[in-house]
Amino acid sequence: MKKVLITGITGFVGQHLAYELLSQKEYHVTGTYRSASSLDQLGELQDQITLKLLNLDNPDAVSEFFKDEKPDHIYHLAAQASPFLSFKNPSDTITNNIIAQLNVFEALREHAMKSTRVLSVATGEMYGVVKPSDIPIDEDTPLRPISPYSVSKIAQDYMSLQYVLAHDLDIVRMRPFNHIGPGQKEGYVVADFAKQIAEIEKGKREPILSVGNLEAKRDFTDVRDMVKGYVLALEKGEKGEVYNIGSGNSHRINDMLQLLLSYSTKMVELKIDPARFRPIDVPEVVCDYGKFHKRTGWKPEIPFEKTLQEILDYWRKIV
Repeated sequence: MKKVLITGITGFVGQHLAYELLSQKEYHVTGTYRSASSLDQLGELQDQITLKLLNLDNPDAVSEFFKDEKPDHIYHLAAQASPFLSFKNPSDTITNNIIAQLNVFEALREHAMKSTRVLSVATGEMYGVVKPSDIPIDEDTPLRPISPYSVSKIAQDYMSLQYVLAHDLDIVRMRPFNHIGPGQKEGYVVADFAKQIAEIEKGKREPILSVGNLEAKRDFTDVRDMVKGYVLALEKGEKGEVYNIGSGNSHRINDMLQLLLSYSTKMVELKIDPARFRPIDVPEVVCDYGKFHKRTGWKPEIPFEKTLQEILDYWRKIV
């Protein structure tokens, strides 16, 4: 069995990736986590994987870890992943996201782990301000970042390329667009709406739903489709190459919200909350995943409506 390491395994994507890998019965999965409190989120997954407490900001600890741990594949997911929160704390977002990856790459270089395949995960957010002529967004679209988060991810993406060119590490670069699904925490638009609706249904909140910019159009992919793509990227992706991954369709935020509300019998009033607006926003985002599809055969399979229903059902169970 191949040995796989997932950094940030207690996060939303890390958990779904672990389940996908385990379902294939070809991988032994080890995951790093930063604090014991985050382990509660793993549930039964804890019994099926190996867990290692590791602060990726500590270069000595990371080096020592890789001195003993020799994975075949690394999925580097650990990061502050919220564009919205990055505006509130830009320093921590940029520092943590860049330094954590740097320490991983330096440990691989130090221990001559050139045969280990690494997935470096950036973001579709790095394209930032896209013009109508840029739609759909391919890998050659100019980068015009609008958040500290996207700046940190551009640094991670190009650091990955640098370590391929300068140190011959085996790294594949991914630029995922918005991914959603059961288990996503607050701070992301679909999860925020679903949680509020579930609270209204249970009488824990007045029937008023706080919203931000409802006119923006975004490319949403189910996280379970996304992690299948991550696995394919390390199986079939080309060393040093970069791939966009997303649904190839955009949905207006208000249309998505109306779909969620259609799954509930509650009458809800929408209330604009200025705190939910970003300092700058992009009218429309659509991913061109053609390059990745051509290389791996990947395409999204889970219907958008099914994903929304399951997100709402998830929040109904926990609020």
